[in-house]
Amino acid sequence: MPTTTEKAIIRKEKHLEDDGEVDDDDEVIYKIEVAANRYDLLCLEGLARALRVFTGTEASPVFQVSSIPRGSILQMHVKPETSKIRPYVVCAVLRGVTFDEARYNSFIDLQDKLHQTICRKRTLVAIGTHDLDTLQGVKDPSHMRSSLPLALPPHEISFVPLKQEKSFRADKLMEFYKSDMKLKFLHIIENSPVYPVIYDSNRPVLSLPPIINGAHSAITLATRNVFIECTATDLTKANIVLNTMVTMFSKYCETKFEVEPVEVVHHDGRKTVYPDLSCYKMDVSLSDILGPIGISQDEKQVVCLLNKMQLQAESHSLKGEPRISVSVPPTRSDILHARDLSEPKCMTIGGRQPLNRFSDKIRAELIFTEKSFVARLQELVIWRAEDKSKAVIIANPRTSEFEIFEVGDIVMLDSSRDVGASNNRRLAALYCNRVSGFEEIMGLVDSIVKVVRAPHVNFGKNYYVPTDEPEFFPKRQCKIVTSDGKQVGYLGIVHAEVLRKFGTSGPLHFG
Repeated sequence: MPTTTEKAIIRKEKHLEDDGEVDDDDEVIYKIEVAANRYDLLCLEGLARALRVFTGTEASPVFQVSSIPRGSILQMHVKPETSKIRPYVVCAVLRGVTFDEARYNSFIDLQDKLHQTICRKRTLVAIGTHDLDTLQGVKDPSHMRSSLPLALPPHEISFVPLKQEKSFRADKLMEFYKSDMKLKFLHIIENSPVYPVIYDSNRPVLSLPPIINGAHSAITLATRNVFIECTATDLTKANIVLNTMVTMFSKYCETKFEVEPVEVVHHDGRKTVYPDLSCYKMDVSLSDILGPIGISQDEKQVVCLLNKMQLQAESHSLKGEPRISVSVPPTRSDILHARDLSEPKCMTIGGRQPLNRFSDKIRAELIFTEKSFVARLQELVIWRAEDKSKAVIIANPRTSEFEIFEVGDIVMLDSSRDVGASNNRRLAALYCNRVSGFEEIMGLVDSIVKVVRAPHVNFGKNYYVPTDEPEFFPKRQCKIVTSDGKQVGYLGIVHAEVLRKFGTSGPLHFG
């Protein structure tokens, strides 16, 4: 297991070289690599539980939703305007929680880790946690009506935000937090005509999701009943986040591993009770589990190994074939298919993909002339273009690999995909010299055309067609078309105005 120190972590974050000095007083920190989809391992509670179950010192917990009379269940009323900006909300209550400093810090830390990972920096899900006893209607829970209006312009929302002492109007609050480097998600709602806001029935603000909670309902070490709300643009991820929070910390509830439900009343009258802590049932053959990883185990061994991973399993047979029944708990949202039970490290079926073979043929024809040139290709191409709505800009690229030309995938907005974007394989080439290199780029295109002709693509005798794109000089540009008139590329001399924008001396030829 790799180790580090707090001093080494700080130096790495500041991009400073290790000075080689070892401080005996510096606490050693153990680094544990956690799979991206194992959200249950993002806190000490989840890690400790996983280890204890794996070693057999603890049985996998059984999570339950407490039985509450229908007329007494807490409700969250969602207003119609929610669909404009934050359409989903899921909620739950942890009753009789006992916090100490370590538990409290872990509770807050898990929220931060979830926000950075599955929540995609709060764009998909934002978590709000509140001291339930500060909310109106606690003595008579049937009268509690928390709402998510979303019909309010920023100047109509005023409240005291978390860790502040004075009240802010929502639009002024956004200005106040712009200098706070920790709040890097203001842009999510900043330009919206209405802001999402959660009130309780007595109108104090609980939360301005996805920005900040209100001070009125802030949890402390003395908090005993925690109200959790997750507002979201993705309902599936909202459920995963809520389940992760309650399953990790329900162990500290008065009734261990029991969670109190909340009824969400939708604007169309539908009612849904959250959280859903039911187990997902799977029945798979032994060969489906073992086949992808190529090992030999009998049913008892497989059942034992699955139980160690908190997957309740039993063996049986169907028509003489060994099978395994698996009960997947709400903590294991990563288990979706039989292949997930064995998690094969690498699966290659049918050899290399045709697109990759095709890309390699193009790479073989690429010739670097004079020198390679580093540029922000995406921005350069769309900077003067009229339609800027189709490009997806990489936010905070870790390395310059996102900016160097190559044969590779780019991301384009695509409303037909569930994630709103799709990958497209593209070739980008630059030529930079003191003299014109338009012919050099055309020569490269001619070489590529020879490689990708039938059976890949059909080109006519003349595949260059004049264009008038603003990012290139007039009459020094053209598009590349197939025999049926479909555009598959373009090339030209980059306009001087674009070069000035990026502080580049030309001429620069792009294809």
